[in-house]
Amino acid sequence: MENQIGFIVKLLVLSALLSALIKYAAPSLPIPSTDAIALIFVLLPTVMIAIALAWRFQTQKQT
Repeated sequence: MENQIGFIVKLLVLSALLSALIKYAAPSLPIPSTDAIALIFVLLPTVMIAIALAWRFQTQKQT
C-alpha cells in the first residue's frame, strides 16, 4: 500500500512539474501557435502518466 501511495505521489509531482514547465518555459520557446501544437502540449502530461500507469500495471501483473 505504501508503494502505491508513493508512486501516485511521484506521478502527481511529475504532472505538476510538467504543467509548470508548460506554463512558464513554453512561452519562451519559438513554437508556432497552432491548434495541433496546443493539443499536444495539453494532452502530453496525461498521455505520459497513462503510459507510466500502464507500464506499472503490467509489471505488477507479472509478479
